[in-house]
Amino acid sequence: MKIFVLAATAALSLSACATVTKGTSEDVQFTSNPAGLKVETSNGMQCTTPCILRIERKQKFMATFRHGAATRTISVSTQVRETGGAALAGNILAGGVIGIGIDAAPGSSLDHIPNPVHADFSKPQAEQINAAEFLRLEKEKNAARKN
Repeated sequence: MKIFVLAATAALSLSACATVTKGTSEDVQFTSNPAGLKVETSNGMQCTTPCILRIERKQKFMATFRHGAATRTISVSTQVRETGGAALAGNILAGGVIGIGIDAAPGSSLDHIPNPVHADFSKPQAEQINAAEFLRLEKEKNAARKN
């Protein structure tokens, strides 16, 4: 019985790799051109650029930067990135379904994209880098590396 309890305890302690290594929230950096602008997020947070806000990993949001009467709104999404996939593989090997569930529920295997979130008021809204554009550029960069 003692061996079973020890084995179960070990499996549970190893089962949530991303939750342990990355945590359930992430520092998201906000920058702007020009600096010193107010940014408000759709989840009720705000700061003055350049700044960092700690945001739950599974939380997608919009960031609105204000420069006088002008605004730039950037869509911020989440995606399994880099070490998130490795943690998932570790969960499958070491923790199984329990570890995957522990990491998936709080979004521990997710990262915010883009991060940093940057608004450039020298460019129109259509040229701001949002989550979709960030992913497109990242795919192009990865394809270029492979060639």
